[in-house]
Amino acid sequence: MTKPLQDKVAIVTGGSRGIGAAIVRRLAADGAAVAFTYANSSEKADAIVAEIEAGGGRALALKADSADATALRKAIDKAVDHFGTLDILVNNAGILLLNTLEDFPLEDFDRMFAINVRAVFAGTQAAAKHMHDGGRIITIGSVVADRSGFPTSSVYSMTKGAVAAMTRGLARDLGPRSITVNTIQPGPTETDMNTDPHANEMLKGLIALGRLGEDREIASLAAYIASPEASFITGASLTIDGGYLA
Repeated sequence: MTKPLQDKVAIVTGGSRGIGAAIVRRLAADGAAVAFTYANSSEKADAIVAEIEAGGGRALALKADSADATALRKAIDKAVDHFGTLDILVNNAGILLLNTLEDFPLEDFDRMFAINVRAVFAGTQAAAKHMHDGGRIITIGSVVADRSGFPTSSVYSMTKGAVAAMTRGLARDLGPRSITVNTIQPGPTETDMNTDPHANEMLKGLIALGRLGEDREIASLAAYIASPEASFITGASLTIDGGYLA
């Protein structure tokens, strides 16, 4: 039986942990060869590669901090050199820094913007020159693009709102090549970014389904958007939040 992403090549930024790792595993399970970047977690990255290869898949881990546009572009070029082509890019790398308006350091503002926004543009720019017509570009955003929800999250919300706006523009730019560009906007999700049990219980009370999302659920949506079945979806910000915004 042919897998939905058989013979496709994907690149996932920030793919060694959390939602990124779940996406790497799912795309590989669906038949894609997957390259992914990581900033620091070399042991986790190597373990994911070993896991995928043990299951008969193909994977490549590349060290690159998404805050460094040159390093990110080089990693994408290396992935294409290794696998020979490119069909799917998932801009997943991101950071969350919270602080009050009065105390938010400009250094933190610049780093979060560099990783959450500039890297999406730089990665897409680098990938598009290699990508086949009919390719897929997916960015992992957040529901905070539509609802900040809490104090101290204004800068993070701004970065995710910027990504949603960029997605709409890139969809127009790449539409003539039948390359789709979409953003997935998860709500509160169980990852290593959400480890405070008290905060998580509070968040569950705001979600219609009464629980946090799971990284595999975000990965399932990413796999669908990457598949041939999603060929008429572009410029969209797709919310997956268990009813957080309901």
